[in-house]
Amino acid sequence: MALLRFEIPKDLQEKALEVVEIAKKTGKIKKGTNEVTKVVERGNAKLVVVADDVNPIEIVMHIPPLCDEKNIPVITVASKEELGAAVGLDVSTVSVAVVQEGDSRDIIKELVNSLDKLKK
Repeated sequence: MALLRFEIPKDLQEKALEVVEIAKKTGKIKKGTNEVTKVVERGNAKLVVVADDVNPIEIVMHIPPLCDEKNIPVITVASKEELGAAVGLDVSTVSVAVVQEGDSRDIIKELVNSLDKLKK
């Protein structure tokens, strides 16, 4: 089941995973549904990445509408394993928020522009 109302192309998913990897090294990220929800509610996230293969989907269903409400870009990636690997974990993770972009700022801007085009 897709979390967003539109399909995310594979190249944008890969770019989102790259953002997470770079932000982990040079900025600050939060991982896991509880942590992501907190930073989104506070309006502190620059980008949220959510896995599309979460089961049950109810675990993360609230994140995209909350991001919309707070005007925070959200993107889905195909698997929680890929997302876990991007944050350097040996286990999967269902959601990640970039709190400080570090060196990923320009890539986030590109990603947001591409997402805006997809929404139209």
